Amino acid sequence: MKTLKIMCLYPNEMNIYGDHGNLLALQKRAEWHGFDTEYIQHEPNKKFDTSADIIIGGGGQDSGQDKIQADLLKNGAALHKLAAAGTPMLMICGLYQLFGHYFETHAGHHIDGIGIFDAWTKAGPTRLIGNIIIEAVIASESEAIPNKIEIIGYENHSGLTYLNKAQKAFGKVVKGAGNNGSDGTEGARTNNVFGSYLHGPILPKNPALADELIRLAAIKKFGSFEPKEIDDTLATKARDIATTRPR
Repeated sequence: MKTLKIMCLYPNEMNIYGDHGNLLALQKRAEWHGFDTEYIQHEPNKKFDTSADIIIGGGGQDSGQDKIQADLLKNGAALHKLAAAGTPMLMICGLYQLFGHYFETHAGHHIDGIGIFDAWTKAGPTRLIGNIIIEAVIASESEAIPNKIEIIGYENHSGLTYLNKAQKAFGKVVKGAGNNGSDGTEGARTNNVFGSYLHGPILPKNPALADELIRLAAIKKFGSFEPKEIDDTLATKARDIATTRPR
């Protein structure tokens, strides 16, 4: 069987809201689509494996971001190279912030990021918490017919992220706060790198996004992707319920 390598960045430090569920969703859906998977766990001071086919990362406290900062910066050039080559990545909350230029804490402390996203984040006065729905185009830019879908999740962040003019958002807020609660954007996308504040975790309730990451990885590695039919009844029910819940 063909094997996809899935790397999780800093799973011990950056997994505060169950974002490990994104790994489980990718592994299971890749299996249903006919792939084997190999799990790569990257921790601070460990040699960075550039052979990963999909890279994911989750949220963490300010202290967790501080702990990983030096290692992330050390491997920033490798991550930029992978991003430029089209490697699909999904960064949630804290690692989404550090894939931008920097995060400034309430105390005024700067935690430097690697700048894959042309964005910056500053701690706000209150937390943005609640169910969120965004409208996003998840298909790659080369697709003739972009796949516009609703992405459903739960946000819980005090960081306010601002995208510079040339940076594309991941999606447009339908319900919720998004990047900063004011400009209607949520997340960011550079090539096949997605950043978002959506927890839940995001992928079990959004199987189309999980399948897009798998599709992008399979096409990049093997030249093609032939999806299998998957029964998403439970995911659909979860999405339907989530859309009716109050903010």
